[in-house]
Amino acid sequence: MLKNSRWCLLKRKENLAEKQEIKLKEILRYNLKTIRAYLLKEDFNGFWEYVSPAWAEKFLDRWCTRVMRSQIEPMKKVAKTIRAHKPLILNWFKAKKAFSSGIVEGLNVEGLNNKAKVTTRNSYGFRTYRGAEIALYHALGNLPAPPMTHRFY
Repeated sequence: MLKNSRWCLLKRKENLAEKQEIKLKEILRYNLKTIRAYLLKEDFNGFWEYVSPAWAEKFLDRWCTRVMRSQIEPMKKVAKTIRAHKPLILNWFKAKKAFSSGIVEGLNVEGLNNKAKVTTRNSYGFRTYRGAEIALYHALGNLPAPPMTHRFY
């Protein structure tokens, strides 16, 4: 019954193809744990619509309670994680529009990762891990090399 329905359940409703919409309507008629988990997942999308941290907290509490009563173990694990990180999640509402993520987005993460890979590849000949670690510090931290390393006698 759930065969070929993976992407129907994983995609957002607005991104479904016409065939996938039909398949989703078909499988939503059954009372399976998979379908209940899907409905809980879709219900959680409403969380991001809130503006007030107080209302968002109430939503989280109600949603987590429903999930814990659902007897769906993977979803219960998610609810426990959300409960454990609730203050940090609610910070998103408290700081909304107050901070920009431009600083983080401005970092060239891909270039940094590539530099780390190249440095690691070049340090395969080092005898100790500490040597490779120092090479990474110099490459990624843009630390100056001691003047003695480039003198030839």
